[in-house]
Amino acid sequence: MNEAYVHGYSNREKRRLEDQAVTLTDLLHSDTGYPPGSLVLEAGCGVGSQTRTLLQKSPGARFISIDISHASVNQAREKVAAAGYQNIEFRVADIFDLPFENEKFDHVFLCFVLEHIPDPGGVLNRLMRVLKSGGTITAIEGDHGSTFFHPDSAAARRAIQCLIDLQAKTGGHSEIGRELYPLFMQSGLTDVRVSPRMVYVDNSRPHLVEGFTKNTFTAMIEGIREKTVSEGLMEAGMFDQGVRDLYRTAEPDGVFCYTFFKAVGVKPSF
Repeated sequence: MNEAYVHGYSNREKRRLEDQAVTLTDLLHSDTGYPPGSLVLEAGCGVGSQTRTLLQKSPGARFISIDISHASVNQAREKVAAAGYQNIEFRVADIFDLPFENEKFDHVFLCFVLEHIPDPGGVLNRLMRVLKSGGTITAIEGDHGSTFFHPDSAAARRAIQCLIDLQAKTGGHSEIGRELYPLFMQSGLTDVRVSPRMVYVDNSRPHLVEGFTKNTFTAMIEGIREKTVSEGLMEAGMFDQGVRDLYRTAEPDGVFCYTFFKAVGVKPSF
């Protein structure tokens, strides 16, 4: 990779990832689990926001979690150790140059990684190499184009589009969730199953109002203000209006919706 994406690159982003992980655990991981004795690779663990859930859901499995960032791996290791988990090993490693022999792992898991990579199909092919025949790859991704809300706002929609455009400039793809099925199929995985996981938020779900609408999604949009304005994608005042309008959807008469996609595929036996 020419420019590696690092999960949790700022303190604010680390907090946002933590809020997202806690808020969405049931939605994303109700069916996440690996058999006792299996060896699972978590590719792109970042600061460990998803790692603790994996360990909690599969206490009998063993995990190796990797990330390209030394700082992120250290934080993930400390977080997991503080929670008392021992069935895991952390390594600093590049997902494009995996330091593992062929067919080492029973399963592979990655979450919010492919959207940041210019060649997601290439990543899947590299992961396939270290996966045993009959093993699974699970990927979870968002899709920023799936966002809709009430009250509607042209400024808010434009601010969201700025995030999509900025990510595209670095080779990423903010709408990759809808492409997981063809990506998995093109990589040679079989029995591919993709399930959409919609986050629906209204005032009857206060934990989602705070945890997702405010602290996850709107915080993510707020985080691109400086770059959006400096690159001339949106005037500062209009961007700020868009952010205010997103917060407006968190008020008692507001509604916010967003869709994640979870894909599972099997490496065929040849």
